[in-house]
Amino acid sequence: MATIAKRNREATQEELSLVRSYLLLTFIHKVFERDCRAIGKSGLFKMPQLYMELVSIGAKKTAVMLQEVKRELDSQNMVITTVRQNQHGVEAEYKCRGIAGEMQIEWQSFRREMTLRMRAYLGLAGEFSIQAREEHSSHMAVSI
Repeated sequence: MATIAKRNREATQEELSLVRSYLLLTFIHKVFERDCRAIGKSGLFKMPQLYMELVSIGAKKTAVMLQEVKRELDSQNMVITTVRQNQHGVEAEYKCRGIAGEMQIEWQSFRREMTLRMRAYLGLAGEFSIQAREEHSSHMAVSI
């Protein structure tokens, strides 16, 4: 199972989806920011500003979406209290109307969804087959 949520009677599927989106958007935003800095410093590109602009657009989109998710969490009276990562995946502890809950997402599922979302935020959603590329690529290193 890719995602494990220890649900309490208070957390709905929509609320759990907010927690998942918060985690994904947080990681994606940090990856876009790091990649933008790396492109600028690498000295490998003839026109790094073009690539930095593209990645920066993705970072801006994720920042806006993350703010929306945070507002929605607040409106649902939810708080993400802890985010951890380990060799198995990403874990979040949250409180939903004062009741504690936990969500775990395995790396394979997390990376796959990150890639799909990042492609969409960059305007690349339908360009290539993700599955075919995943079979031939190494695992993306993700950490915050």
